[in-house]
Amino acid sequence: IHTDDKGLVVGEVDIPVADGQIPAYRAMPEKGKKFPVVLVIHEIFGVHEWIQDVCRRFAKLGYMAIAPALYSRQGDVHHLPDPPTLQRTIFSKIPDTQVNTDLDSTLDWAAKNHGDAKKVSITGFCWGGRVVWMYSEHNPQLKAGAAWYGRVSSSPNSPVNPVQPTNPIDHVKDLKVPIIGFYGGKDTGITPDQVNKMKDALNAEHKTNDINIYPDAGHGFFADYRDSYNKQAAEDAWPMLLAWFKKYGAAPS
Repeated sequence: IHTDDKGLVVGEVDIPVADGQIPAYRAMPEKGKKFPVVLVIHEIFGVHEWIQDVCRRFAKLGYMAIAPALYSRQGDVHHLPDPPTLQRTIFSKIPDTQVNTDLDSTLDWAAKNHGDAKKVSITGFCWGGRVVWMYSEHNPQLKAGAAWYGRVSSSPNSPVNPVQPTNPIDHVKDLKVPIIGFYGGKDTGITPDQVNKMKDALNAEHKTNDINIYPDAGHGFFADYRDSYNKQAAEDAWPMLLAWFKKYGAAPS
């Protein structure tokens, strides 16, 4: 899938953060004054062409989509091709607290640069799917969130550590943001059992959620540039995300 930039303003911007600045990719319509803001949180492969394409898909619908490079202090991810190395050398070292404050700063920047601070949402993939849960538990001002195959609890490959001491399932009581989740039934890293436990925890606390598990899909099923892509699941999920954002006041009017 390739989304062109016709009618859009696209490119890299610098987001002021607590200790300097971080780069982000921003896409928004050329015409208009204020746009609903959607944070697009990258996988462990970084803010590459596919994440930028997802931003353009949102921008074509009237959103300002921003994908901040939340790993930029830890190093360049583009020369580390395999997920275990990326997880060990970069992503396990990014503090959850830093991610939350970086995203706070990104929304502050957006509000000063054509973003509608009253209409903010978040979506993210893989590593970014976990961020969707964690940031939604941190920031009750979000209208809605959509988590794509994001980790909800510890696993042997992704244990807690000093800078990532907890998991989304530990903070369910704090969640005030309606979340839609998309998971693969064949995902061996984030299993349906883990996802169903999260769903049970959300429902026990009466949290607004819609957790979808696609039986024939694996991890990364929305990533159309990878072998993990599952067209049927991806094409079913995307309209559900858009409808969820519209239902909870995050979409362009």
